[in-house]
Amino acid sequence: MRPIEPAAEFGRLREHGPIPRVQWSMGPGLSSTAWLVTRYADVREVLGSPHVSNRFYRGGLVVDQPGFLLSLDPPEHNRIRRMLTREFSVKRVNALRPRVEQIVHGFLDDMIATGPPADLMQALALPVPSLVICELLGVPYDDREEFQRRSGLLLDPRATREEAMANTREMNDYMSDLVTRQRNSPGEDILGALVREHGAEVSDAELVGIGNILLIAGHETTANTIGLGTLLLIQHPEQLALVRDDPSVLRTAVEEVLRYLSIVHTGSPRRVTEDITVAGQPIPAGDMVVVSLPSANRDGNFLTDADSFDVTRPVGAHLAFGHGIHQCLGQQLARMELAVVLPAMLTKLPNLRLAARQSDLAFRTDGPVNGVNALPIAWG
Repeated sequence: MRPIEPAAEFGRLREHGPIPRVQWSMGPGLSSTAWLVTRYADVREVLGSPHVSNRFYRGGLVVDQPGFLLSLDPPEHNRIRRMLTREFSVKRVNALRPRVEQIVHGFLDDMIATGPPADLMQALALPVPSLVICELLGVPYDDREEFQRRSGLLLDPRATREEAMANTREMNDYMSDLVTRQRNSPGEDILGALVREHGAEVSDAELVGIGNILLIAGHETTANTIGLGTLLLIQHPEQLALVRDDPSVLRTAVEEVLRYLSIVHTGSPRRVTEDITVAGQPIPAGDMVVVSLPSANRDGNFLTDADSFDVTRPVGAHLAFGHGIHQCLGQQLARMELAVVLPAMLTKLPNLRLAARQSDLAFRTDGPVNGVNALPIAWG
């Protein structure tokens, strides 16, 4: 399937089907049967349930480590998240906006100086969130290719267990060195702030896990939303013109791009800790459950005409960032980056268009995050 459009089978499941059991990958070399939840109300129920846990063994991979928020349950999850909440507050994110604008315009100016065609992924979509998260974490930007390679391997379902384990060791070694430097001389970045303000209550292992998840989540999802969001706007030129020319639609446009794409397929698989019933289906303790975020956000019971793309409509409580205690910590940062990138790109690159046939684009559809490998564009 193309990542912009969920498979038609999801629509049939929402309308007519029971909650099915499917075979699901839990990591390299690991799989299990799981209940697949596709309806908006049911997905919210599962994600908000105290009887559904993100904590289960995944073979000693990076997601198993202390501090890796997506794999923690309360009270550990609440303690770590509370330390980080201020760093991603609306106030703190707004204070970052001038720097993000500077970064975005710098990359756009480089694209213009080089001239078309360009690969949007390499020229803008990946560098912008990568540089932002590097500065937030105190990671040297020159190291970006290595951490992008490692995060790409982490999200690659074709990776072998041996490759995944080696990758985990590399990620932990890199982040451990950074944590040691921060312990010795805390900087003004997120890890430095955690050491200064919570140093006695957070372990080095937890700081490694925190750094890993922020580095991975801080660029993969936003970069692919920029890439696929640009393609989506090119496919809908009247919507592109609105985003370019009417600042009043920017807020709803960002939410609609997020909702319509829902580039994270399912979020983390979850284990049921006590018997639950979802949409009349009993799910016993010990079973695994996964949710389809793209399907939930296309549910007609959530949003009228949900399969259409309309940047002017208020979307409401979409689930692109999940729901419940594991709702994306960095969602305000992602929103702000999109709100800066989209109008700046559309204004500075007039007559933006694909520089390749759409049928030749190579999409990423087999991992947890949808994307496009390259997006050749032209302008002018």
